[in-house]
Amino acid sequence: MSHKRILSALTRRGFLAAASTLIGSGLLPGIATRVHAADKVIRIGFLAPLTGPVAAWGKPGLDGCQIWAEGINAAGGITIDGESHTVEFVGYDNEYDPAKARTGATKLIREDEVKFIMMLGGDTWPGVQPVADRTGMLFSTLLPSDLSPETTTLIAPAEVHPIYNVTGVEWLAENKPDLKTAVMCAQDDALGLPSVATYLAAFEAAGIEMQSEPLLFDPATTDFAPVVTKLISGNPDIVCLDTCYSDYVHPICEQLFQQGYKGQIISCTADFYDQIIEKTSKEFMEGMIFQFPDFDDPALNAEGINFKDPNKFFEVYNERHPGEWGAVSWEYASIMDLWKAGAEKAGSVEPDAVLAAMKDGGTGLHAFGEAKWWGKDLFGIDNALVGNWPVVVIEDGKAVIKAMKSIPDWYDKHGELLKKHMTAYNQMWNQRG
Repeated sequence: MSHKRILSALTRRGFLAAASTLIGSGLLPGIATRVHAADKVIRIGFLAPLTGPVAAWGKPGLDGCQIWAEGINAAGGITIDGESHTVEFVGYDNEYDPAKARTGATKLIREDEVKFIMMLGGDTWPGVQPVADRTGMLFSTLLPSDLSPETTTLIAPAEVHPIYNVTGVEWLAENKPDLKTAVMCAQDDALGLPSVATYLAAFEAAGIEMQSEPLLFDPATTDFAPVVTKLISGNPDIVCLDTCYSDYVHPICEQLFQQGYKGQIISCTADFYDQIIEKTSKEFMEGMIFQFPDFDDPALNAEGINFKDPNKFFEVYNERHPGEWGAVSWEYASIMDLWKAGAEKAGSVEPDAVLAAMKDGGTGLHAFGEAKWWGKDLFGIDNALVGNWPVVVIEDGKAVIKAMKSIPDWYDKHGELLKKHMTAYNQMWNQRG
């Protein structure tokens, strides 16, 4: 068989595996340098919804990671024990389905040989946890409500959903003390329920009265007119959209506009808010409070911000993916900053070594400032990185950071209140199973 036919019959992985033998025999002269370089690739798994109703919290994050990787690789890559490695992301669309997430985790580990896997989490984590337990792979989640004493290789290093939502309510109470009544709606799932409990605790701490029990709707809901009609029937001062997916936030806001609501809106996210403005009006969206900034915000150039050149990142992202910037566009990249620092400190990419290095000293450089590894009181394990979080308000059609507020400070004052509401919604770690 000719060399050409031998090469065409080999897969990429098979070629690499066979190459060293062929080099030694002289059959593939001159290829040693290329094989050596290929061996110095660190693969990172990206296991999240890339399609479907939850894709807005997956796909933009992978796009952000690709930009992050280009910058890191152009600057020399990741240095492990004195040697430079390039980083490569391997995506797998779990469609926010636990079974598909489990299949994806297994593939990423066995076939793609990744060294770290980032997830959105939520309903998909239970499908993946057995794989994590069996393999010892290090995973990250954007939802620390996934954490428990058993999730020893799962970390929440970027987003402390839903605990940061207390900062928006706290700012609202401080700046608009005349608003005294609120209502809330949410999808009935692993993202919605812990957030409901968090907002209830935050409203109670702020002295804001709930007019009714939170309105929980089926995640399959497509007609939000009756939801909104019921929600605003008592003319509340505040409508809280909890952690609704963007596919819900948009039609709910449209219905609030069409049904003549004039009060305050607060939400965990307002992804693609420019599209909501187009469907409603700039005046209607004025003053909406949420938790995720645009990265062209001047406040992110302040001392203590640990995301490198956020304004440039935002510019490049929007050039490549116009109209797609959202809550997670930067978060997975921010996690990679922490992972890279841990791997370089450990001199290893092995999951246990990186985890130990990341948590060494009990603090880490979160995107919005130095933060502490925390969570045992609420999650049974100190695997969430918690510090300051921004409060964002839409002003004249643009998201503006109004404050950086401390999550630990709020919890020190109102932690028991949060645990009370988490318990009522069966969201404490020892109630899940």
